[in-house]
Amino acid sequence: MKSIRVDPAAGTVRVEGGCTWGDVDHATYPFGLSVPTGFLSTTGVGGLTLGGGLGYLTRRYGLTIDNLLAVDMVLANGRFVTASTEEHKDLFWAVRGGGGNFGVITSFLFQGRPVSTVYGGPMFWEMEDAATVMRAWRDLILNGSHDINGWFGFHTVPPVEMFPAEHHLKKMAVITWCYTGDPTEAEQIFAPIRALAPIAMDFAGPIPLPALQSLFDGLYPPGLQWYWNADFFTELSDEVVDLHIKHAAQLPTVHSTMHLYPINGAAHQVGENDTAWSFREANFAQVIVGVDPDPANNERMIRWSKTYWGALHPYSAGGAYVNMIMDEGQNRIEAAYRSNYPRLAQIKACYDPSNLFRVNQNIKPAMG
Repeated sequence: MKSIRVDPAAGTVRVEGGCTWGDVDHATYPFGLSVPTGFLSTTGVGGLTLGGGLGYLTRRYGLTIDNLLAVDMVLANGRFVTASTEEHKDLFWAVRGGGGNFGVITSFLFQGRPVSTVYGGPMFWEMEDAATVMRAWRDLILNGSHDINGWFGFHTVPPVEMFPAEHHLKKMAVITWCYTGDPTEAEQIFAPIRALAPIAMDFAGPIPLPALQSLFDGLYPPGLQWYWNADFFTELSDEVVDLHIKHAAQLPTVHSTMHLYPINGAAHQVGENDTAWSFREANFAQVIVGVDPDPANNERMIRWSKTYWGALHPYSAGGAYVNMIMDEGQNRIEAAYRSNYPRLAQIKACYDPSNLFRVNQNIKPAMG
């Protein structure tokens, strides 16, 4: 089920459940449209959307679920329904962040946004400048225009042709930018960023949004071993920045990383109880992932990820993005939804009382 229909007059995009975001970008780009999505084009539309949807356009246009108009779905009892703000409103509230707990989505109807070419791409800095850059990025995200976005991360530079050989296998700080404002002002806006500290590698410039969203696909092919730890943060104090620098210096494998994704701006314009996604006051989503093709490295990278997460968790907002947590127990799931969890459990009891859809971050049906 990979059909996509773009309605350029209405600015809407209907996407069937088997599509990836690369499929969506391919269909929308010729019309000068984009649907706010994630950071890799190989990601499936269904999983990312139902968990909330963080991406390059979050500060400008909100989460993916904030651009969702309706879903067609098959319920546990075999019924086919449409959920929107007009019908099955409770179900539509639940699927906007509640994951795959309530049925099988056969198609999504999204509001497209007028974005095609942006000013974006990664900038890399040496680790000795990481603290300076991270603090400046934090302040820009908290106070800057919603047109500017960029995730901050720590990476080991992979030994591939895209990167100069003298930087191969170095641990570096990176910001991958996405600016959706006036393109004639981009160079002026990024001038103070480029003046923060010497940039080791600078790939930022005008780029089609689909190219930006697929830029790192090749670095994370299928079949890698992954171990995830995640949290939300409202603040990133200088103490937190220093802890990040300490643990990032110990990245255990080339693919292992830490990313901080901005989730303020337009995402804050929706109330914490307006959708199932609860953490509308959070400013950052953090993910620490140990990744490697060789299972022999699992113990080392899992230990690093757990230690890193444990050092930062006391400073967190207390919950995490459900698309970035693993099988961590019921308490972590409830913490992700906070006060929205009881309502989700009631809706689950209405639409899936036997908990058929349970191979997920499971919301159990309310009892009685």
